[in-house]
Amino acid sequence: MGETTVKTLEGRTATPSPMAEEPAEPVRSRFARFRELRSPRRPRIWFEILLIAVSYWTYSLIRNAVPEQKAQALKNADWILDVEKAIGLDFEHAVNHAANSVTWLIVTMNYYYATLHFVVTIGVLVWLYRRHPGRYAAARLVLFATTAVALVGYYLYPLAPPRLMEGQNYIDTVLVHETWGSMASGDLKNMSNQYAAMPSMHIGWSLWCGLIIFAVAKAPWAKILGLLYPAATLVVIVATANHFWLDAVGGVICLGFGFLVSYLWYQALPHRLPRQPVRDPQRRRLRPVRA
Repeated sequence: MGETTVKTLEGRTATPSPMAEEPAEPVRSRFARFRELRSPRRPRIWFEILLIAVSYWTYSLIRNAVPEQKAQALKNADWILDVEKAIGLDFEHAVNHAANSVTWLIVTMNYYYATLHFVVTIGVLVWLYRRHPGRYAAARLVLFATTAVALVGYYLYPLAPPRLMEGQNYIDTVLVHETWGSMASGDLKNMSNQYAAMPSMHIGWSLWCGLIIFAVAKAPWAKILGLLYPAATLVVIVATANHFWLDAVGGVICLGFGFLVSYLWYQALPHRLPRQPVRDPQRRRLRPVRA
C-alpha cells in the first residue's frame, strides 16, 4: 500500500509522521502502586499462620529479654498504688481478697487469665479471616501495632504486679490454689518477665476483641458478649492480683495507638472497610486494550 498523504492549506501534500504505538498497559505511577498496597486484599492462610506465629514468638522473646529491674519495678508499683490511694480508687486489695474467699470463683478466674487471653483473640482472628476477609488485615494491624508499642512500655517502665509487692498482703491466687495459671507464677515464673505489668495486654487484646465483635457482628447477643468480655477481663486481672487497674488504662492507650496506625494506613477503621476485599492477589485486574 502507498503512503497516505495529507493536503495542507498551501496546497502542498505532506506525509504524516508515524505515531508512536501506545503501550498496551500504561505505566502506573508510584502513588497508584502505593495506594494499591494499602487496599485490603484477601488474606492467605499459610502466610497468616506464619506471620502470627513469628510475631508472637518475637513479642515473647523481646518481652522476656527486657531486664528485670526488681528494685525499680517495686518502686514504680509503690508509686502507682500511692496515685490510686490519692484519688480514692485503690480497690485491688479488696477485690483480690473477696474473690479469693470463693474458691470456685477464683480458680475459674485463674484459668480464665491463663487461657482466654489467647483463645478468644485467635478465635476473633479466625472469624474475621473467614467471614470478613476485607476487614481482617486492618484489624490485624491494630492488634500488631498495639502489641508492639506495649513492648516499649515494658522496657521504659518496669512494674511489679500487686502480688509481688512487699508488705501489701496481696494474694498470689495461682500459688495459693495451685492452679495452672499465669506463667508469671509458680514453676513457670522463670519463663516470663515478672515485671512487665504496664501496660496490660490482657486488657489491650480483650478490648480489641470486644470492639471488633461489637462493631462487626450483627447478632445483638454477640455485641453484648463483645462488650462484656473486656469488662470481665478487667475484674479478673485485678482479682488475681496480676495488675493494677491503671495497667488497664495503659492497655487502652496502646490500643488507641494501634487503631491510629491502622487508620492512617487504610484510611478507615476496620469496620468501615468492605466485608469482601477490594482486590484478590490471585486475580490481577486487566486493563482493556484499545483496538
